[in-house]
Amino acid sequence: MTAESIWITGAHGFIGKHLARTLAELGCQVSGLGHGSWPEQHAADWGVTRWINGEIHSGNLQLLQQLAGTPDVVYHLAGGSSVGGAIANPREDFFRTVCSTMELLEWLRLNAPKARLVVVSSAAVYGASHQSAISEDDLQVPYSPYGYHKLIMEQLCQSYAATYGTQVVVARLFSVYGSFLQKQLLWDLCVKLESGMPTVVLGGTGGELRDWTDVRDVARALCSVKELASDTVPIFNVGTGKATSVHDVALIVLNAWPTKATITFSGNSRRGDPFSLVANNSRLQELGFEWTISVESGIYNYVEWYLSYVRRGT
Repeated sequence: MTAESIWITGAHGFIGKHLARTLAELGCQVSGLGHGSWPEQHAADWGVTRWINGEIHSGNLQLLQQLAGTPDVVYHLAGGSSVGGAIANPREDFFRTVCSTMELLEWLRLNAPKARLVVVSSAAVYGASHQSAISEDDLQVPYSPYGYHKLIMEQLCQSYAATYGTQVVVARLFSVYGSFLQKQLLWDLCVKLESGMPTVVLGGTGGELRDWTDVRDVARALCSVKELASDTVPIFNVGTGKATSVHDVALIVLNAWPTKATITFSGNSRRGDPFSLVANNSRLQELGFEWTISVESGIYNYVEWYLSYVRRGT
């Protein structure tokens, strides 16, 4: 049997790397396109057999097709990856998220119309008004340019599906963490602890609720939805459905850290930050998908990785 040919845009990123490795372990032939210089052996270590360092545009997509053949499945992870970055530079974020999606959709329409497209979106499309677990059909009122651009990305896919029959499935991610993530709460907290601060001050109240998902489980979830791409564009929340406060997550990090410290919260939250961002994951559960890594175990693993990465450079 011929191995399934899978492309990942943004494969050099945090989630892309873990997804590539998981797909390769399942026997898929994985190729990628996006930003980042990636020596061949380093890419191969993550399961990527062919890599093009460049923008998502027709020329590079055509080149990848020449190298890897026509894809059976494309995972689209390329795009803006930071709420703060999008607020600081909305034009750049628009081009990275919306324009790259347009380029990909049009190329698929003309060159690989039978390929299935898995679009990796964000819970940021829901905005900040939800107080309980959010279902896929709940109100979508983004606050930041980041969330708006992800929603436009989804709508572009729906347009191509309705007009041209493009086969698409959308996965909305929540608070993803794991090894090689070098930003956001866990990384920032570890950096402060590594500096020797006896008391670490974090923003917000600590009571904010998030749906924390280990990237290894997220990669498995993304693998589980690829067969469901269709012109009806099904949407799945990729979350555990379990709420854990920022305070409790910070305590897990402190307990895993080799030296003692304390933590306090400033009480000041960024404008537009939701108090609660937790998935209703009933659709994902109906597929039979099960989360295997607890928040406690996953965060301990993250601290172990951080200490190894920073202190020993591995």
